[in-house]
Amino acid sequence: MVQGSLNMVGYGLSAIGPGIGVGIVFAAFINGVARQPEARGQLQTIAFIGFALSEALAIIGLVLAFAI
Repeated sequence: MVQGSLNMVGYGLSAIGPGIGVGIVFAAFINGVARQPEARGQLQTIAFIGFALSEALAIIGLVLAFAI
């Protein structure tokens, strides 16, 4: 008999989205730097902002999984 909460299972499934989002952000960053290396500084700033926003969604989901 398994006991526990399905909140963590739901969070585990919902964490796939931010994981894919981070991959897309850095894939676009690498692609942009490969095409135009002189724009690395600007693209890096934008990539880190995109990474932070994607990870913020995962952290909010974790907090809600524990809160509910």
